Amino acid sequence: MTAHIIAIANQKGGVGKTTTAVNLCAYLARAGCRVLLVDSDPQANATTSLGVNPRAPRFSLYETLIDHTPVKDAITPTVHPGLELVPANLDLAGAEVEMAARMAREQLLARALRPLHKDYDYIVIDDPPSLGLITINGLTAADGIVIPVQCEYLALEGLSQLLETIHQVRTVLNSRLRVAGVLLTMADARTNLSNQVVEDVRQHFPQETFETLIPRSVRLGEAPSHGQTILQYAPESAGALAYESLAGEFMRRFPHGMGELETQNSSGEKRAVSSETGVEER
Repeated sequence: MTAHIIAIANQKGGVGKTTTAVNLCAYLARAGCRVLLVDSDPQANATTSLGVNPRAPRFSLYETLIDHTPVKDAITPTVHPGLELVPANLDLAGAEVEMAARMAREQLLARALRPLHKDYDYIVIDDPPSLGLITINGLTAADGIVIPVQCEYLALEGLSQLLETIHQVRTVLNSRLRVAGVLLTMADARTNLSNQVVEDVRQHFPQETFETLIPRSVRLGEAPSHGQTILQYAPESAGALAYESLAGEFMRRFPHGMGELETQNSSGEKRAVSSETGVEER
């Protein structure tokens, strides 16, 4: 069995990327999956959201990428059984400069994670809000990318640049990479704007867009300040129910024990991947 390796990425900040990474992983672990969350954002928000002090672990992703410390030495347990973390800290902010002089610098993370492929059902990489070298490392290591899209004005702006980056990574660095899903976040069914964005995104990505909508939620915003996932902080809230639903949909798309590109839709039908764009073919 080989882990599904999923990067959660969008160069636009504030779209719910880290919120999605942390809470999706928590619910996957609750469902009995073995999950590793890799925090590759120097802000370390995924690390603190899981209640881990970024400076507490002896090793972090920085040492793995720059000092070649085995990634197993950086793995940190969390309060969620089945969910482990490779933490980040502010040292990562300077990593891109140090990585620039390395041979095969885009593949440092992929090589680091390779020994773990059979240890987990899912490896989720929380990429920083940029298209820099750390994000490219995440895309090179991953089999698929989940793109959170905020249900607000100009939601689709910048996605063309991200899709072009995905295409370049597929062509040059990682032929396995494809768009694994588009997730609509901060949805508010009471507003025409939010509903219009949902319609537009589903028109552009009819097969890739998850059915689950992540609502705008005060509880989702509060949970990280307590070092908790929404599963711990407010398990009966609308945000918690949404991420529970997303985890179920995610597992149906990417069942345990299937190969890297052998994904399924909700009806169990296998889907092909375009070799040109990395988007599922209709």
